[in-house]
Amino acid sequence: MAPPRIERIITALDVGSWKVCALIAGQTAEGQLHVLGTGQRESRGVQRGYVADMEQTEHVVREAIEQAERIAGLNIDDVWVSFSAGGLLSDVAPIESELGGHRIEQEDIDDLLAAGRAGIDPEGRMILHAQPALYTLDGLTGVRNPIGLHADRLGVDIHIIMADGAPVRNLEAAVRQAHLDVNAVVASPIAAGLACLSDEERDLGVALVELGAAVTTVSLYAGGMLVEMASLPFGASDITDDIASAFGIRRSQAQRLQSFYGSASASPRDNNDVIELDPGAAAAGSESPRITRAQLVTVIRQRLDAMMGEIGRTLKDLHFVGPVGRQVVLVGGGADLKGIADYTQVALGRAARIGRPRGLHGLPDAHAGPAFATLAGLVLYAASDPVDLRDLPMMAQDIYRPKGASILQRLMTALKSSF
Repeated sequence: MAPPRIERIITALDVGSWKVCALIAGQTAEGQLHVLGTGQRESRGVQRGYVADMEQTEHVVREAIEQAERIAGLNIDDVWVSFSAGGLLSDVAPIESELGGHRIEQEDIDDLLAAGRAGIDPEGRMILHAQPALYTLDGLTGVRNPIGLHADRLGVDIHIIMADGAPVRNLEAAVRQAHLDVNAVVASPIAAGLACLSDEERDLGVALVELGAAVTTVSLYAGGMLVEMASLPFGASDITDDIASAFGIRRSQAQRLQSFYGSASASPRDNNDVIELDPGAAAAGSESPRITRAQLVTVIRQRLDAMMGEIGRTLKDLHFVGPVGRQVVLVGGGADLKGIADYTQVALGRAARIGRPRGLHGLPDAHAGPAFATLAGLVLYAASDPVDLRDLPMMAQDIYRPKGASILQRLMTALKSSF
């Protein structure tokens, strides 16, 4: 069988606190995405999602990309990069114009979006995304393509995601020092949502909880788009630290215990399962310290109780209640913990499932878990060729005509209300 004809190369780079991973994908003329190569390295120089050491971050980015290049047999010049550190803000700003009942043409859409672009004022923050979502016709919401329809009023919801500028610029600088151009910096919840959530879930309402190594991001989707988000300063590495501290072992040993023996669910058999803390000690002729699996699970659950309590309070603060607050999807490295979905369902009182990336052909099993949702989502985001209002030309006539002035004022008011 002949290999697919690749017409476009897309490279994704996920720079996290625990790992840095890269994925090179090829897009065919039919839009299919085929994985050509992957790379992964232990993260160095990144703390809580922020670049703390430029040189170390640059080196590990270079190593991950070079590994993916060797597998794919390609040389990469540009990448799509994820950003998951704290400081992310999401807002939805509605904007509307009067049409007088005539048939909607592409020019009407362009004028509306140009007016929206002119009115974006992040007040010192960096805009990562400024994208049109669903359109409204005379108050009717949820219209995806209004061209060809008649309406007196045409509106659109503009989805804006902002971040603190300095951390984003540091991330871009580290990637560019590795001799890579940055196509765009993409908010991690946007990418993970594309990879793991269905269109119906995004429309009906779902909470996406990304349990990263050092940062947990809670994002709410409704009406087909991300509407609210919050970043929490903890993650799966806090569980690892608790294990290392409780049993007096190194972080690398604690990570091994967490991966192979850890669980969010307790079982009566855990008291009978004995775990050697240092298997290498027996080979050296000394006796290895031992614990029961029940002791390990107790340490894990103590930290999980605190984390889920904070996640539950955050969901309540974001008004994730009632009919739209019924499902939680877990992604990120922390979602690999055995029994975490059942534990979350009990702890939060909501249906919970593990989100796994989909939409890519040939994704290796090692990269098909929830820890790689953002990486796969970056490829899907790039392949969708998203419209961004920042790429539209600013038109003077749209700024100064009377009907545009009130539109811009409403947009700026909606934006400023989020600060």
